[in-house]
Amino acid sequence: MSNMSTTERKNLMLTNQKTVGDLLEKMKGEIARCLPKHLTPERMTRIALTELRKTPKLQECDPMSFIAAIMQASQLGLEPGIMGSCYLIPFNNNNTGKVECTFMPGYRGFLDLARRSGQIVSLVSRAVYENDVFSYEFGLKEDLIHKPAMNERGELIAVYAVAILKDGGHQFDVMSKKDVDLIRNQSKSKNNGPWVTHYEEMAKKTVLRKLFKWLPCSVEMQRAVSLDELQEAGIQDIKVAASETFDMDFIDHETGEIPNQKPSRQHDALMDKLKSAKGKNDEDVVETGELATEKQLKEIAALVAVKDFKPARFLDALKHYGVSENGTVKDLTMVQAQDFISILDKEPDQ
Repeated sequence: MSNMSTTERKNLMLTNQKTVGDLLEKMKGEIARCLPKHLTPERMTRIALTELRKTPKLQECDPMSFIAAIMQASQLGLEPGIMGSCYLIPFNNNNTGKVECTFMPGYRGFLDLARRSGQIVSLVSRAVYENDVFSYEFGLKEDLIHKPAMNERGELIAVYAVAILKDGGHQFDVMSKKDVDLIRNQSKSKNNGPWVTHYEEMAKKTVLRKLFKWLPCSVEMQRAVSLDELQEAGIQDIKVAASETFDMDFIDHETGEIPNQKPSRQHDALMDKLKSAKGKNDEDVVETGELATEKQLKEIAALVAVKDFKPARFLDALKHYGVSENGTVKDLTMVQAQDFISILDKEPDQ
């Protein structure tokens, strides 16, 4: 890419813009199927094209990597852009010699995903400056006090995050600026992108991500944390990640074609297990139609959080039990939920 002349680079950028525009138009149906209710495919397409036009380096990216990143953003219900829900970051892949797009959830995106889980009443992350009054204590009598200075606050010295849970409990964590910078220095994007333009937001996101390890997490939250960690480490392959999540081939099609639907081996194995378990239960258990208990739902959520279980496979499993496209795990019956738990329990851990 660095050996290209100015004219060659300009032609590549124009070609990529057209390719991405065509792919987004062709894939509106696929985008619509993975979007949450508060977003439309037209809006996501418009946002994607806006980001592409205003960031010249994105125009050099492999078109399929850009589309894969947009699909990940769509599935998580996060809008790329200045609001900080998520970022599309160009990355020079030395292995392929191409510029590729990577996906990074932002601070506001983490907040949105956590609040959508339904298990968290309140979640905040704040920055602490040297002239603020700040103290905290862990142990049997946890405490955190933060009184921001009204005038000159000085330099940023720490960040913290606090979550109030639905059951009345709470969790909080604190990171010094030194701790944050240790994480930043491990990032392949430490010298560009949001670490440079939005340092405080990235610092608050970093402590949020640390706190998430102690919170009840949805499948989407787990997915966002995983993608974020891979991006920070510089080993995120967005096309591979999207291919696994959506059972579509983002890798073999370089330009101009809609990625093919493809079955995954893990998906097929799961369906076989579900069919086998369902057959046994049909023989031994009478289906009464009673909905899954709260205990069963919590057990399913806990298993999904720790198992190597992709979101697309989770949705396919629900469809197998006859749950409608707009349905949720709460629509499972007690017998179906018990089947699902037994299958999840045998899945490998992350």
